[in-house]
Amino acid sequence: MKRFASVWLALMVAGMARAEDVHVAVAANFSAPMKDISARFERDTGHKVLATIGATGRFYAQIKNGAPFEVLLAADDETPARLDKEGSAVAETRFTYAIGKLVLWSAQAGLVDPQGQVLTQGRFAHLAIANPKLAPYGAAAMQTLGKLGLQERLTPRLVQGDSIGQTHQFVVSGAATLGFVAMSQVYGGGKLQSGSAWLVPTGMYTPIRQDAVLLERGKGKPAALAFLRYLKSEPARAVIRSYGYDL
Repeated sequence: MKRFASVWLALMVAGMARAEDVHVAVAANFSAPMKDISARFERDTGHKVLATIGATGRFYAQIKNGAPFEVLLAADDETPARLDKEGSAVAETRFTYAIGKLVLWSAQAGLVDPQGQVLTQGRFAHLAIANPKLAPYGAAAMQTLGKLGLQERLTPRLVQGDSIGQTHQFVVSGAATLGFVAMSQVYGGGKLQSGSAWLVPTGMYTPIRQDAVLLERGKGKPAALAFLRYLKSEPARAVIRSYGYDL
């Protein structure tokens, strides 16, 4: 029995020694599912996820300037492809982990109708969007306004967040009456969690294909490789679907 306990302790220590941290840059729209996935990944593997949430455009600049990220979960497919082409990411590690959906949302119940007619009726002071130069959801919002013929009319009412996370906070705080946010920020379990919303038809904006990629700093790192494998697993995919993403 004593010998068994010693062997078990040795194995446990060895397992702990192999456990590593993985530094992940995560697009702001994916912050909620990332929490769930990280917790499951840490429980199942022993590795620890150190996640930084922000705008994809800013992550690109930080990665190029030597930020210690090992994995990028972008809000688009262009940024990972660019990093790959420039040699800042590991070749043949890119894949689409989610396809995002845009929602017009207000914290006020009953304000946003199911067809988005509130945009033409003008019963709001400010409309929040993410910076279209930094955040793909912001670009999608501007495309939607263009399709509706409202871009010029509503530009004076726009307030821009650096990321979709800040944009969501503008609406939560009341700084903006309504805003274009990610579906994952306001839906859970297939239901709107609060307020009122219009799910923007996907034909109004370029598909938001969100790609993951292993960055050069993650090359050969067991925890980084394990995290990307886990992101493709069915448990992780089930979490992603539960927040309204397509796969």
